[in-house]
Amino acid sequence: MANAPKPTPAKKESSSKGSNVFASLAIIICFIIGALVWKFVMGDPANFQGGDPEGEPIPGNYFAMVYKAGYIVPVLLGLLLMVVVFSFERFFVISRASGKGNVDAFVSKVQGYLSSGNIDAAISECDKQQGSVANVIKSGLFKYKEASVDSTLDTEHSVLAIQKEIEEATALEMPMLEKNLTVIATLVSIGTLTGLLGTVTGMIKAFSALGTGGAPDQAQLANGISEALINTATGIFTSTLAIIMYNVFTSKIDKLTYSIDEAGFSIVQTYASKHK
Repeated sequence: MANAPKPTPAKKESSSKGSNVFASLAIIICFIIGALVWKFVMGDPANFQGGDPEGEPIPGNYFAMVYKAGYIVPVLLGLLLMVVVFSFERFFVISRASGKGNVDAFVSKVQGYLSSGNIDAAISECDKQQGSVANVIKSGLFKYKEASVDSTLDTEHSVLAIQKEIEEATALEMPMLEKNLTVIATLVSIGTLTGLLGTVTGMIKAFSALGTGGAPDQAQLANGISEALINTATGIFTSTLAIIMYNVFTSKIDKLTYSIDEAGFSIVQTYASKHK
């Protein structure tokens, strides 16, 4: 009896390398786009009085206000874009791993076919569902069929063989779901710290204006405070978005893992009860 087709290590290695290349390129491109947006969109002369980016912003023009917040802004924009890009990437990967239909409904159907002893129908359901979850369950079902016709193994060893097959399939399929989540998790801290750096540089400028002899430079003082607040707000927003997306994707992965565990337990228990 042929085993269920599983991704080969070579394919997994190639997929991992492709993911690493994507991550590297995405990081570089996001920083470049952030710098271009800051320089040419926010720094557009039309946003400033007299058409001079070195001058004062037109009252109420927020692009110009953000531009005047300094060189930390393009870094923060790049980090924000990274959160968005990697969130979309993880969304598509996890959606593909879930398959074509509802995962809970799929697992319920498989359990129903197992209860009635219709293993072929359960395997067919896996073919319809597709995705990583279905692939793992399909591997367990194929091992179930193989163990059922193998008279050389007792029930205990057959159960262990089925469990091992499911664990190996899970080890091949599931790690890619967590790929690049570390990037989003890292952005939680980096966004806050970069915003804090911008806050510090802005406050340095503000206190520098206060420290001049005679009357303080009101424009420099206002620009320093504005720089500090804008960088703080952008850093906090970036970190908040990263935290939300990280928790959303972690929850989805946990749900998929639970579905695999639930279906795997049903496969093992069904086999054990039918081969006492």
